[in-house]
Amino acid sequence: MAILRKINSKAKTESNSGFGVNAADYGGRFINKNGQPNLEKQGIGYFERISWFHTMLSMPRWKFFSLIFLFFVLINLLFAIAYFAIGVEHLSGMVTHSAWEQFGEAYFFSAQTFTTVGYGRVNPTGFITSALSSFEALIGLLSFAVVTGLLYGRFSRPKAYLKFSKNAIIAPFKNGLALMMRVAPYKNTSLTDAEAKLTAGMMLEENGQRTNKFFSMELEFEKVNALTLSWTIVHPITENSPLYKFTKDDFSNGTGEILVYVKAFDDMFSNTVVARTSYTFQEIVFGVKFIPMYHKSKQENSTILDLDKLNSFVEVDITSQLSTISNAANA
Repeated sequence: MAILRKINSKAKTESNSGFGVNAADYGGRFINKNGQPNLEKQGIGYFERISWFHTMLSMPRWKFFSLIFLFFVLINLLFAIAYFAIGVEHLSGMVTHSAWEQFGEAYFFSAQTFTTVGYGRVNPTGFITSALSSFEALIGLLSFAVVTGLLYGRFSRPKAYLKFSKNAIIAPFKNGLALMMRVAPYKNTSLTDAEAKLTAGMMLEENGQRTNKFFSMELEFEKVNALTLSWTIVHPITENSPLYKFTKDDFSNGTGEILVYVKAFDDMFSNTVVARTSYTFQEIVFGVKFIPMYHKSKQENSTILDLDKLNSFVEVDITSQLSTISNAANA
């Protein structure tokens, strides 16, 4: 259901959000929870629109190593079939006689050739088999060079090891309310000069047509010098906020999304890292506050950051804050 109310005229709109304004042509959220655009590209071939280098660098670790293992098994299977088709009599040194055992010998000879191990018991004889094994050795050298480069790229690529709270919240702030979400580093990295930016994307109705509108959201602090503990990003809901006078029902029934961008400087890599996420209106919890997620150790000589409390919150009474906002709006 679209929000049909008029947004506060004092809210600052954004014209360079990078997203389309025609709501009828837009499906789902703008950015997924993992920070990737909710976008599917068509019109060209699948292999043309896929960057395999970026895909291999960004895919989960288990998928990456599973793909390497699958490639190793299949490429050796292919060469084993080729050796078997040429004739196992051209692989001297075999001590087996059944067809399956001979195929197994051909497969492991292929694996030894591919990895350039070459134990020496089985060796090729004849021009065709020798040429095929030489070609396989070349493919093996090139493959290991590619895999080594990918492993180094995955290992050395700067990454923002930041976790965002699952939900954003509407919580008491000073004499009013504020939109809040938390972010915290979860690796032993050192991030400095962290900067956050929030953009609200909403589906509105203008002149009888639904359109996407984007609004800048002012923050209590846009920058922090060091991101060592959790950082609660706070957007005060004032007269300049696009969320001014929004009720719980507006968030429950409205179509909108809060886009979150965080960048910081990783002094280990001397590079800037970026993390993104978003919260739909249905992922915003109204009338709660975050529970503190760090405390001093029992020995009182260090600080403990409980990452499992990143999304922990409790309900609070915000009746007085809503009354204050209502009185200010009617004044």
